[in-house]
Amino acid sequence: MNQSNPVIIGVTGGSGSGKTSVSRAIYNQLSNESIMIMQQDAYYNDQSSMTMAERRAVNYDHPLAFDTDLLIEQLKTLRQMKPIEMPVYDYTISTRSQETKHQEPRDVIILEGILILDDPRLRDLMDIKVFVDTDDDIRIIRRIQRDIKERNRDLDWIIEQYLATVKPTYHQFVEPTKRYADLIVPEGGQNQVAIDVLTTKIRSILTGKKNRRHQVETK
Repeated sequence: MNQSNPVIIGVTGGSGSGKTSVSRAIYNQLSNESIMIMQQDAYYNDQSSMTMAERRAVNYDHPLAFDTDLLIEQLKTLRQMKPIEMPVYDYTISTRSQETKHQEPRDVIILEGILILDDPRLRDLMDIKVFVDTDDDIRIIRRIQRDIKERNRDLDWIIEQYLATVKPTYHQFVEPTKRYADLIVPEGGQNQVAIDVLTTKIRSILTGKKNRRHQVETK
C-alpha cells in the first residue's frame, strides 16, 4: 500500500445481512480518523429513460444493475486524494436523483454493497475484504422491515421480488464471492469481536502509513 493512498475496506453480504451495521460500527469506532462510507447502491444505473413499470421489473441484485465503471472511476479518483461528485439514488422513483453529493477524499474508505467483490477490478482496489454471513430467514425478515418502513414497499411485492430475484441472485452471484473475503463475519453488527478485530487492523495500517509519511516528510 502506498502511504499516500487511503485504506479501502470492502464490506459485502446479502441484502439484510447486516453489512450496513458492520460498516457503521467500524465507522463509529474510527470516528477520530478521516473516514467515509461509500455505498454501492448509489451506483445503480441511471434509469430515467425507463417507465416506472420497467424500473420495477429490473433485477437490482444482478451485477448488470450497477454502473460499476463509474464506481471504479470515482474510487480511483478518491485514491488519488481528489474529490468526487457521488451519484444519489432515489428509491422512491427507482432511478438516480438529479442531485449529486460532493465527497472529499478520506484516509479510510468503507465500500459497502452486495456485489462489490464480484468484479476483480473492484477487488484489486481493496486492502481488506469482509463478507457478512447471515441466515436467509433473518435476511428476509430484515428486508421486509426495511422496505416497508424506509422505501414504502408493499409486503406482497417484497415477497414476490425476494422469491423471484433476490434469493436466487444471492446464491448465484453474491454468496460465491465469499471465497474472496479476507474475513467472514457471522451475525453482522452483533459480532463485536469481529468488529474489534477489523478496527484494530485498520488502526494498525493507518499508524504504519502515518509513520511512513512522517519519515518521508522529515528526510
